[in-house]
Amino acid sequence: MTKQDLAKEVADKADLDQSDAKRAVDAAFEAITQELAKGGEVSVSGFGKFSVSERSAREGRNPATGETIQIAASKGAKFSAASALKKELN
Repeated sequence: MTKQDLAKEVADKADLDQSDAKRAVDAAFEAITQELAKGGEVSVSGFGKFSVSERSAREGRNPATGETIQIAASKGAKFSAASALKKELN
């Protein structure tokens, strides 16, 4: 499902104009992104929690040459599914 497909589903289920639903979906993703960029978390009851995962710097290997390289520390988005969502999937 693409973001466009998601907006269409929201429009159908919430009885909204498709352009309004697209703006709502975009606004929701923007709000989640901004909160994560500040280092916060976003919890959606019954769905799950978005948080920031920090990866420490480490050594790695270039698979082509076998040379040891340094991989810089980085941050990534993490999603933990709520038990209600897990139950729905199984």
